[in-house]
Amino acid sequence: MTRVTIAQMISYGHHRYPGRLFVVEGTDGSGKSTQLALLYQWLKAEGYPVFFSEWNSSPLVKDTTRRAKRRRLFTPTTFSLLHATDFADRTEPFARDVARGCDRAWVREVYKFAVKPTVGFFFRAPLDVAIDRIASARPTLKYYEAGMDMEWSDDEEESFKLFQGKILDEYDHMVSEFGLTQIDATQSIRVQQRQMREIVGRFLKEKLKEKVVLPK
Repeated sequence: MTRVTIAQMISYGHHRYPGRLFVVEGTDGSGKSTQLALLYQWLKAEGYPVFFSEWNSSPLVKDTTRRAKRRRLFTPTTFSLLHATDFADRTEPFARDVARGCDRAWVREVYKFAVKPTVGFFFRAPLDVAIDRIASARPTLKYYEAGMDMEWSDDEEESFKLFQGKILDEYDHMVSEFGLTQIDATQSIRVQQRQMREIVGRFLKEKLKEKVVLPK
């Protein structure tokens, strides 16, 4: 008789991996990518071995995601599940899935395998500031970025505002639930980076330079 034993997936908060995990969150236009890139370069300059990871970078689903987006095949549920697959394959967002109408409890159940970060940063920018930054940085909005798949509005800019507003509301809901460290994204880039480095520095010791993971 042959028996197959399936190991139970470790749930959120129970992992015991070495190193430190720092994550950044925020709406489009909050400046989170800039701050993460600066932190990454700083940690490398300080001599820490750093691994950077971001959404949609898993070879397992990257091509599938790109093709589905191009052909506009995603439903809110398939979008969420494919991102969860990408997340799992990289061994690592709630907010966008819930903003698209996925049940909050269901989304948390799907992502319960996630590793609890050492610090989760939330760069909060008021909706009008974030929208102005996006509008000035690119000539056109992407279909899913603007939430056009939800059919809230035929106008691309109006749909984008509605979608980003829902995402921001969900992030605000998650701050206390997940203990996110909020940073005012309207401050100067230098001030935000200084605050981020001070916080990260508390968890890193000079002589114990463990691997640092920076997912986006």
